[in-house]
Amino acid sequence: MTTTVCFIVMAGFAAPLADPLAARAQDADLARFTLEKTENGFVRLDRKTGALTLCREKDGTLTCRMAADERAAYEEELDRLEKRVDALEHAMATGQPLLKPEPLPSDEEVERSIGIMERFMRSFFGLVEEFKQKDEGTSPDKT
Repeated sequence: MTTTVCFIVMAGFAAPLADPLAARAQDADLARFTLEKTENGFVRLDRKTGALTLCREKDGTLTCRMAADERAAYEEELDRLEKRVDALEHAMATGQPLLKPEPLPSDEEVERSIGIMERFMRSFFGLVEEFKQKDEGTSPDKT
């Protein structure tokens, strides 16, 4: 019974946080680009990067093309990523580690973390016990 109560309480805390974050991320994506009509078509502004792209409407479809400097930056990024992929594939083929191993935490850091979690769990289960006793109609034993 206690496990069920804990799960319900934890789910109650987490559920309200998930939906607004997803909605905000979707709203940000929708507001990222704006289109402005020009004599020859449209100009698309990327509000995040400030990049402008020329767009033309043909057969009911809007086609946007990168400017020359944007294309050069795009090609440079592709080259950089291709080199990175090649390096990763080489490392995997030769058995080299992909990442440098991070050092393990010290005993003091582990003890500190366990202490924090212990205090959290004691407080949390204390609240659960209070709710449980409140539902059963008994008063909590606070000593």
